[in-house]
Amino acid sequence: MKNKTLAVWLSFLGGPVGLHRFYMFGKGDGLAWLLPWPTLLGLYGFDRAQDFGVDDPLSWWLVPMLGMTIAGSALNAIYWGLMSPERWNSIYNPEADPESSAGNSNWLTVGALVLSLMVGTTALLSTLAYGFQRYFESQIEEARKISQ
Repeated sequence: MKNKTLAVWLSFLGGPVGLHRFYMFGKGDGLAWLLPWPTLLGLYGFDRAQDFGVDDPLSWWLVPMLGMTIAGSALNAIYWGLMSPERWNSIYNPEADPESSAGNSNWLTVGALVLSLMVGTTALLSTLAYGFQRYFESQIEEARKISQ
């Protein structure tokens, strides 16, 4: 039986590397095997930005990948955490009783939801701000080249 609280915490803590997908859908889930790649590319982008500075165009494309995987995992944790116990059990524990305790929420679930909301929102807004800032800076540089 799939426990909702454990799934929410795995999505929050290990979502960017696909741990929640392995727990929920097993080793055969293709998305679980693909999720670590954008996370690793985003971490590589952070490393490039530290080594080469924020003017490195490749890091402009790589860093947002990390933010989006974190935000997406947090959104998934929120979706699962807010799901009713009956719906959870009907989808993820179809052989169990609809009132089974595996789908119930408790204070640990609520804690994961609060943290997911805070961290996911921060990651999403930071990613958007970083991307827009880099885009507009590149546009200003191109305009300066044209005007000279």
